[in-house]
Amino acid sequence: MGKVRVTIKLTNQGDLVLRAAKVLKGKPRTVEAQALVDTGATRLYLQTSVIKALGLRRDSEVQSKTTNGVRRRAVYSPVKLELMGRYGNFDVVEVDDDVPNLLGQIPWSISISSSTPRLRNSSPIPSTVTSR
Repeated sequence: MGKVRVTIKLTNQGDLVLRAAKVLKGKPRTVEAQALVDTGATRLYLQTSVIKALGLRRDSEVQSKTTNGVRRRAVYSPVKLELMGRYGNFDVVEVDDDVPNLLGQIPWSISISSSTPRLRNSSPIPSTVTSR
């Protein structure tokens, strides 16, 4: 089976809150990145370089099961994730820069929640999803 990669837009949620409160004068930190859809994962996993570019705050740690065994990973403050015209706020789990950004089941569900079954005002997954 092929790999599904999508383009995601990420915005520092803390910056959005500060901007709404008129504390932040500039634009919120935003990054567009490629992510691999991983239905075996449940969360949003971002590379260290993406986390640094967004200026996210480290909040806690979680134990993460991988093919290489259990590993402790840092959890960072939330981002606004935009995908295929839909968005949601998600905490971020850090992965090394040699691992792709991973979009797990829960964040992926924001893009498919109204596409199956076909309901009023719903749309299918757009052709921007690429299979490789």
